[in-house]
Amino acid sequence: MGDVNVFPKRVVIDPRQRVASVGLFNRAAAQSQYDITLTDMMMTAEGQLVELASVADAAARARVKAASSLLRWSPRRVTLASHDSQTIRIMARLAPDLPPGEYRTHFSAVAVPDIASENSIERAAGNNNANTVGVMIVPRFGISIPVILRVGETTLTAGLRDLVVTTEPGGRHAIRLTITREGTRSAFGDLSVTVTGTKSKVTEIKGIGVYTEVNQRTVNIPLDPALDPRLIARGARLTVTYTDDDFAPGKVIATQNFVVP
Repeated sequence: MGDVNVFPKRVVIDPRQRVASVGLFNRAAAQSQYDITLTDMMMTAEGQLVELASVADAAARARVKAASSLLRWSPRRVTLASHDSQTIRIMARLAPDLPPGEYRTHFSAVAVPDIASENSIERAAGNNNANTVGVMIVPRFGISIPVILRVGETTLTAGLRDLVVTTEPGGRHAIRLTITREGTRSAFGDLSVTVTGTKSKVTEIKGIGVYTEVNQRTVNIPLDPALDPRLIARGARLTVTYTDDDFAPGKVIATQNFVVP
């Protein structure tokens, strides 16, 4: 989906602002068509997202506060000329007795393939016999962003634990840690690693979320191979900071010092 841009990368709706807009921009040199859908997803403790409909565990499904039934969106299919854009409107429908908390779904723009331009196996092999039965493989590529609906007052407490420097396959180093989360709101922000007591940055990773169905998430932060090895050698003192980029941008959600063992 490198030929389409979606902006913003995240949508938050609250009772004060019940309408949001998502923009699509077709960067391709040709016209493209996209189906617009809302799909409820579940996050795992490793940060992966899976379709809620595919989750067999009833207890796990119950932890997800799905928002798709609370939202309307229009249009549901768009055709964009090369370098053209389109705005999709998303509107919340909140029942008066809806319990407070955070509800979530995922907005997806999925490319509609041009069947006429696709090649079947037989066509690729030069077999154009109309009396044969062929197989056509038509991939559908999509891009997705979260849509979060907050109702009433929400709370969040986050922490960092289990910090360790690891060696990944291929020999590259990373910092592995666990983000903990409590409350009725998801966490979303940037993780940065600095030398303790200084502003000297070791590494950072942006846009890390922990959704409300999980109370912790494991994150690996890759380290630049060119990084001075003394910064992560045994005894080195590092500080990890998780900074909000959602509810109160710039506020430190959690911070933790650790000594490399």
